[in-house]
Amino acid sequence: MTDSQKKNSGKVIDFTEYRKKVAQRKGAKKKDDLAERAAQELIYDAWESYQKRERIRLAKEALLIFPDCADAYNLLAEDAAKTLEDSKEYYQKGMEAGRRALGEKIFKESNGMFWDILETRPYMRSRAGLMQCLWEEGRYDEAIGHALELLRLNENDNQGIRYVLITYLANLGRYDQLEAFMKNGIYKNDCAAEWLYTRVLLSFAKKGDSKTSREALQKALEGNVYVPDYLTGRKPIPRVLPDRMTWGGEDEAFCYASGNKRAWEKVPGALDWMKSLTSIHPQWSVPATQRWKRIPAGIKKRILDNVWCTKCATCVSMELQNGDMDGDCLILHGTCKRCGGNVNRLIEPE
Repeated sequence: MTDSQKKNSGKVIDFTEYRKKVAQRKGAKKKDDLAERAAQELIYDAWESYQKRERIRLAKEALLIFPDCADAYNLLAEDAAKTLEDSKEYYQKGMEAGRRALGEKIFKESNGMFWDILETRPYMRSRAGLMQCLWEEGRYDEAIGHALELLRLNENDNQGIRYVLITYLANLGRYDQLEAFMKNGIYKNDCAAEWLYTRVLLSFAKKGDSKTSREALQKALEGNVYVPDYLTGRKPIPRVLPDRMTWGGEDEAFCYASGNKRAWEKVPGALDWMKSLTSIHPQWSVPATQRWKRIPAGIKKRILDNVWCTKCATCVSMELQNGDMDGDCLILHGTCKRCGGNVNRLIEPE
């Protein structure tokens, strides 16, 4: 036994002093928790304010109470920043503050379900904001890296990062990486317009006017019939985009076109191809779309493979273009896969 061990071997531990130290540490942690909650409450108040000056004041006050309030930096990035560089700096500080507030343990134990933990959301918002700033600066690989990391942390993707990522990859023409992500990810059966029409673009970029591309376009039209109008210029894209979108609505269509038209323009012939296939019947009616969606996939196939063509004088398969309602009947419009002539198919009331 060393002299030091001998000296300490008979030392009596003062548990009273030990408990005081533990209590002090717990008290400090409790104080930090209270400060964090108070700061976040100020942010909630700021989000409800219509005055920019008041929002900025509340954000700065939140940082005085709790310096690691990530949402305060997020708010300053939106309201106080005068340049892109300012916004990026605020988001960077927010991300760093959010990570300090959360601690490293949660990043190791909660991968894939981050957003389910309420306290992680300010950090996730900061990182998404930083991602967008980097993209706008032309630092594309860094932006894509943040997108992939956000999806790794939160597979449920409550922020819609997957749509941002596929837009990035499509605009850069990185079709192999785009295909790998869309095919192998947990989102491969996504039915949002962003996903469906990007899949059409990917198919046309790789295979041109193929059966696969046409089938992808048909599925996309079933999800949102308005997108081709805004992509091809039949309708102008509004200058001001909404904060929220309607599933299958025109707002979803022009929001997609706003962020993805350039990607389509980069693929030779893509927009002309889409325009030629969607110009026979300009758009589905909403009731027709809803009725067609209710029909099981197997029955849809039998319907489309059993359409009368007057030119061929026989039943043929239809290349479906669009549909509308005639009373309670659904009328499908398209072209004959044999002769290319126009054909229609009536589906009686349910």
